[in-house]
Amino acid sequence: MARKVFYSFHFKRDAWRAGQVRNSNMIANDDEYGVIDSVEWEKIERGGDAAIKRWINEQLEYTSVTVVLIGAETADREYVDYEIRRSWERGNALLGVRIHGVKNQDGETDNRGANPFDNVQLSDGTRLSQICKVYDWVADDGRANLGIWVEEAYEAHETYKGETVLEKAETATPYIRETPAVAPTIAASPGAAVIRNPAKPWAR
Repeated sequence: MARKVFYSFHFKRDAWRAGQVRNSNMIANDDEYGVIDSVEWEKIERGGDAAIKRWINEQLEYTSVTVVLIGAETADREYVDYEIRRSWERGNALLGVRIHGVKNQDGETDNRGANPFDNVQLSDGTRLSQICKVYDWVADDGRANLGIWVEEAYEAHETYKGETVLEKAETATPYIRETPAVAPTIAASPGAAVIRNPAKPWAR
């Protein structure tokens, strides 16, 4: 069965690499969310933190699996963290796919980043990184296997459906942002890095 997928990733650094995953056609186009071009992102960004979160929540509403595309700095992104926690709380399955080895528009790969699932845990101390699988798009042949990974993640999540509260792993206390959000400056993506079909939200 096809699952509706939300893609979470660092917009500014990984838009091109994320586009390679999105354009692999392993998941049907109309089942993809979290996709937006730089012009549309700037419009929503101007609404501030509340507008961005409202936008994310609206897109997650139609999905059952969240795929976190992990680049060099993904684990440090506030809205990626929000998407992970919100996805789990609303019942989405979670899956990580490392994309640092995917070449960008300049033919360059990137550094391997930390696992963002290490940052949050269940109330019993179990980190999401112990539950949610992470694959490598290049080494594990994501082009051939993404659909399989998505379905496996969905089935595995059934075990944890009753556990909806996530905590910040460092302190084991409910996650509360400690500093106000500051809207970043997002450079327009050149040419092919802009993903336009469909124009749906994604996180930075």
